[in-house]
Amino acid sequence: MAVKVAQEWLNSCSGCEISIVDMGERLLEVLTKIEFVHGPVLMDHKYFGQLGDGPRMEIPEAVVGLVSGGIRNEEHLEVLAEMRKKCKVLIALGTCATHGGIPALINSYTNEELLDRYYSTETTDKCDSVPSDGVPPLTGSCMALDEKVKVDIYLPGCPPNPDQIFAVLAGLLGNTPVELPAKSVCDFCPTHREGKGGVKKLRRFLQPPQYGAPGEGIDKMRCLMEQGILCMGSVTRGGCGGEGLTPRCIEARVPCRGCYGPVKPGTNQRFDMLNALASNGVDISSLPESVSLLRFSGAHGLLRPSRKGKEA
Repeated sequence: MAVKVAQEWLNSCSGCEISIVDMGERLLEVLTKIEFVHGPVLMDHKYFGQLGDGPRMEIPEAVVGLVSGGIRNEEHLEVLAEMRKKCKVLIALGTCATHGGIPALINSYTNEELLDRYYSTETTDKCDSVPSDGVPPLTGSCMALDEKVKVDIYLPGCPPNPDQIFAVLAGLLGNTPVELPAKSVCDFCPTHREGKGGVKKLRRFLQPPQYGAPGEGIDKMRCLMEQGILCMGSVTRGGCGGEGLTPRCIEARVPCRGCYGPVKPGTNQRFDMLNALASNGVDISSLPESVSLLRFSGAHGLLRPSRKGKEA
């Protein structure tokens, strides 16, 4: 009998769903063992019945629930609560679901500041009122799923590596739980480290770093941090390279930006990165700002508006 799976997306961009498709032929293998009973991105299944005449929101019962995106309005909360109620195993799919993701950068501002900015500009008059008819009210902040419901499996990444999605689904189908990597990106990075340090100030990634001689492997490229380019690999959970292990951004010769969230649950990538820089003698004032160190993990109260309306 096929295992029933329900899928939902909340405050998200569909990149995580594309990553599922990127499993390639392995997806066909998975589809022989599962049955999608709900999934707005895949099928026409209404919340209130196919005719919209149902008395309340209802999602079919399922063994596995896949939820991408974070929580940003009251509708997201209602959908998530129903998914948690109807699914035995709930998977937070992608960094928006696990840590808030890019959308959680808005947590540096109040809802009033957000609406004022987007419903009035320098070239138009301010709206008399913000649209509300049929529009779900905003929550106080952009939240990760586990701030409101119990999450059973975390699959971070922007988007998660297809290898990891397949490993987790195959593990659930075979009743063999999979442990995802718990080391940092640096632990999987093959670039050459001289270990001399010496970088006092960071430089922007405008001029190309030293990539090594043409045709040389990435193991011949010097560590980007040792070249004075901010790379968040030391404070970011590894695994984005999937079975290939080499971190995807590093493989493309660009620095890690932290999309897999902190190495250890509950830690703060912003503080950890600033501490790492200071302890290595790097002048942290050479950073133009530090909010972007939480560009993927600003939920869980790590980004908050200050009294002046600026990032806290």
